Amino acid sequence: MTYRHTRKGRRALSAVAITAGLLLTVAGCGGGGGGKSDRDGSASSASATKGGGGSGAKDSSQSSDSDDAPLAEVKSGDVTLTITSVVRDDGGFVTVDGQVINNGGEFWVASNWRSDERELGANGASMSGASLVDSRGKKKYLVLRDTRGRCLCTKFEGGGVDAGKSTDWFAQFPAPPEDTTKVDFQVGAMPPASLEISEG
Repeated sequence: MTYRHTRKGRRALSAVAITAGLLLTVAGCGGGGGGKSDRDGSASSASATKGGGGSGAKDSSQSSDSDDAPLAEVKSGDVTLTITSVVRDDGGFVTVDGQVINNGGEFWVASNWRSDERELGANGASMSGASLVDSRGKKKYLVLRDTRGRCLCTKFEGGGVDAGKSTDWFAQFPAPPEDTTKVDFQVGAMPPASLEISEG
């Protein structure tokens, strides 16, 4: 009798172990797919929360696509200058952002992009010589600087850009009047780039 009870107990334990094993296997298989859908769902809900609904998520993907395309691109020799944003901020200035790409086989020196102004002489190889030109208002806006003569712009590490490399840059200017929405960006010997100012 004891032997029979032991066999029944072992069978019951075996059945429980097999059932538990099957449940874990099913949960494990379901967990892989469920984890993915949970991740997708949480990402969707996060972007929906961030963007304020499904259309917000779509808008954010569209804006990231548009961020990739430069607003303007000018070339001089092996150097390409791209401009990715021109934003008027509430503080009364315009910030211009972009990239400098050195497509040549030698180091590009940015010395001729610096300002000729004595006050900005200590900035070295930088975007301090850049300007915005309002053709309609017949005004030229130079890069802003602080009280110590440091430009509110990119200073190139090492004086330029290595061969085959690119680097991000920015420059800040006084904002033209509100009704001025189009300006030309100029730096060094690069051709001018026509730009439209967007509101920040």
